[in-house]
Amino acid sequence: MISARELNRSTLSRQLLLERAPLTVLDGVRHVVALQAQHPASPYVALWNRLSGFDPAALDALFTARSVVKATLMRITLHAVHIDDYPVFRAAMQPTLHAARLGTRFTAGGLTPADANALLPELLAFTHRPRTATDMRTWLAERAAGEGVPDAVRAADSTWWGLKGYAPLHHVPMGGPWSFGPRPSFVAAGPEAPATDPEAARGSLPSLIVRYLSGFGPASVADIAQFALVKRPAIREALRTLDDAVEEFQGPDGATLFDLPGASRPPAETPAPARLMAMWDSVLLAYADRSRVIPPAYRPLVIRRNGDVLPTLLVDGYVAGVWRQVDTGIEATAFHTLPDATWDRLSAEARSLTALLADRDPAVYGRYHHWWAGLPEAETRLL
Repeated sequence: MISARELNRSTLSRQLLLERAPLTVLDGVRHVVALQAQHPASPYVALWNRLSGFDPAALDALFTARSVVKATLMRITLHAVHIDDYPVFRAAMQPTLHAARLGTRFTAGGLTPADANALLPELLAFTHRPRTATDMRTWLAERAAGEGVPDAVRAADSTWWGLKGYAPLHHVPMGGPWSFGPRPSFVAAGPEAPATDPEAARGSLPSLIVRYLSGFGPASVADIAQFALVKRPAIREALRTLDDAVEEFQGPDGATLFDLPGASRPPAETPAPARLMAMWDSVLLAYADRSRVIPPAYRPLVIRRNGDVLPTLLVDGYVAGVWRQVDTGIEATAFHTLPDATWDRLSAEARSLTALLADRDPAVYGRYHHWWAGLPEAETRLL
């Protein structure tokens, strides 16, 4: 049996949060599997938390070279992943993306899901070089008008909404403080349309599970399903194909957990340093049972109803509060009393983070400050 605290330490170890690792940025991205990238700053803040001597310019260069790519993948959200992982992740996510992006909103434009798959080769040819969202809508509207669709512009809007998440497209780095700005451009992930048949997805799902367990294990079927937003029966079927490539444990609630043989599982008493985590950091979202990192009472405070996930304080491996950048430094709000020694460690982290942000975006995450008005009375310090 593995305890709840041992699960926490396993996650921190796999995610390089017990100590910053002396890895290259490319190796760091590969090691942690996938970085949430809804906000352009978050992959940078996530890697600053995990890598010693992190240089944000190195991540800029990897995005430009497309050694690390940003695309719609797990949970139908934007992730930054190693280029070698992208094809397998995309293939495994195919049924989920199909169901989520080619439904009634997409078909309102006059196309069927089968039409979308038939359109992919033409779309990928058009996006052999970067195209803006406006370019894509214009191209789709011209195509719809040529086929006699009555309201071609409206049809193009519906079609593009579906295809920008379903089609195998990478976001194009356009510069700015965090490589990607508010108006994305897109480029084809490859010259050929990916396989869209169920067999391709079934063949890739075990590989996605192995990668997930390497970065987030041990985990239950529910956890794996939550990470990928893939139905549990498909997860169970894929696990059966892995045979001896995974081993089983009993979790603290009696649930069966799966992991890779020989993977890091530190003792419960292993010290965990204080960290200032990025918005939407992967460790907060990679499990069905988020109490592994977020105390249940704090979950509604940091994961808002609309899906925003606030930047958090991690203390002894667990969420203990939130932080935000203000004009004079980093404001930290603790949901429970923290000892002075912990505040000192958070202050040291804040000095390092402030230096990272100063050259990039001193007002990072500023548009989300409205959430602070709803926080309970708590100790707040300017770090």
